[in-house]
Amino acid sequence: MNHPVAKGRPDMTPHMKIGIAGVVIGLILLIISPWLALAVIALAIAIPGVAYAMLDSNQKARLRRIRSRRQIGR
Repeated sequence: MNHPVAKGRPDMTPHMKIGIAGVVIGLILLIISPWLALAVIALAIAIPGVAYAMLDSNQKARLRRIRSRRQIGR
């Protein structure tokens, strides 16, 4: 069965794309306003961490099972 993603290209989730976009925007803002840039970068890093911390133990276990299925060689 063929995988929908072209060979050699990484499969990125929408959340990962949003996170990367936040960091890129933060780096661009670094030129314009360093304090605003630091705030944007901090938010891009902190929001996923806070969201994960808010999950209960059952949700975290389910997320770990889903992530383990995506490992290379499985």
